[in-house]
Amino acid sequence: QCYAAIVMVEPGQDDYRVGCFDTAESSTLSCGTLPSEVLAIACCDDGDFCNRNLTPAYVTVPSDSAAKSLYGNTHMQLAVAILSPTLLLIVGCPLVFLLCRWRHRRRMDALTARERVLGAYDFNGDLRAEQAGDSTLKDMYESSQSSGSGSGLPLLVQRTVARQVSLVECIGKGKYGEVWRGTYHSENVAVKIFSSRDEQSWARESEIYNTVLLRHENILGFIAADMTSRNSCTQLWLITHFHSHGSLYDYLNRQPLASHEDLLRMVHSAASGLVHLHTEIFGTQGKCAIAHRDIKSKNILVKSNGTCCIADLGLAVLHSQRTNTISMGCNHKVGTKRYMAPELLGESLNPECFDAFRRADVYAFGLVMWEMARRCYSAGIVEEYRPPFFDHVPADPSFDDMKKVVCTDQQRPSIPNRWSCEPVLHQMSRVMKECWYHNPSARVTILRIKKTLAKIMVSQVKEIQDVIVA
Repeated sequence: QCYAAIVMVEPGQDDYRVGCFDTAESSTLSCGTLPSEVLAIACCDDGDFCNRNLTPAYVTVPSDSAAKSLYGNTHMQLAVAILSPTLLLIVGCPLVFLLCRWRHRRRMDALTARERVLGAYDFNGDLRAEQAGDSTLKDMYESSQSSGSGSGLPLLVQRTVARQVSLVECIGKGKYGEVWRGTYHSENVAVKIFSSRDEQSWARESEIYNTVLLRHENILGFIAADMTSRNSCTQLWLITHFHSHGSLYDYLNRQPLASHEDLLRMVHSAASGLVHLHTEIFGTQGKCAIAHRDIKSKNILVKSNGTCCIADLGLAVLHSQRTNTISMGCNHKVGTKRYMAPELLGESLNPECFDAFRRADVYAFGLVMWEMARRCYSAGIVEEYRPPFFDHVPADPSFDDMKKVVCTDQQRPSIPNRWSCEPVLHQMSRVMKECWYHNPSARVTILRIKKTLAKIMVSQVKEIQDVIVA
């Protein structure tokens, strides 16, 4: 085992050396693991004096001085390990603060732009403020009818109102957040609090409630929308009129409907609200046609006078014939599976046809009519509240459960035989069946439902008058 090597005698002075190893182990050790002073080496074992013509190959083993220049000493490494996180905190914290401040400023600029578009500024570009401090909600609500800002108050007044609302008690919870009863100058209001991750739902519902000419006695009265902070968390508030009876679902669970007059009044008023949503109003300050997309008893509220109003417009779709456009917003959530029409469950609904959304609303409204009629006395009998398809699907049905029942089996809620003996319930059951047709184009419109219910109400009044006269 022989070698030829170039060895560094001292810095700047190299020496060429040749020689042989005593054993194979020392050969392997020296040729495979080189000491730092050996700059180049070549080995051979072909025979005597085989290293005469060897050319040593330079290796990349750094010297001690080179290693020190590359990696530094131990103290330098320790200093870097300590200072790096410290510098990161010093630089990172201000950057995070500036980023949060930039996002907040951008959000406030968006709100200001929204106010400018929807009426917080007058035609000269000056800020338009209205008195809010001592005014009652009724005063402000009525004075804003001609403000041009939509169905709610001017947006700067909305902020003023929102900051003076005190939360009293939580009256409901859902996927979106919570509903609280609040007070504004001793007046009750309902506060729907969205979580920050549902900002799109809050923005969409606020946008729709601010639509011009949306206000209607059978649509939940909108007061204000605002962002606020509670317990270091951003909250999105939607402030509306408060109705102590709660939702139609809660009302039907608590008590039955005492008479057919109560039933007709509730069904007709709910239909009136849906008609106003579905109808497009033309004019200088017109209103788009709106499809609700989540009609159910939990999204209909019962007012103190026994009528109903439509609530929860977060999934609504807007349509304008003038521009022939459909606005679905950025919220891609779907409605409630139990109330989905066959075309939604079968995924055959054409999203480019607005009338398809209205027909899906009509199907769901037929189920709500069935819920109300079932809780009305007939032949002295009233049944416990049950949701639609309670006898076909579990309490929390899956999409496939509903698809099998509604699309494959084409099942519909059962109509009790005794309803045929009650003129009001018999006529209403016919309307329900016209809402439930599997073919969407065969269903009646909500306007036709409203007119039919009005005729039933008139005939009921005449019947009562004839009984009184007799």
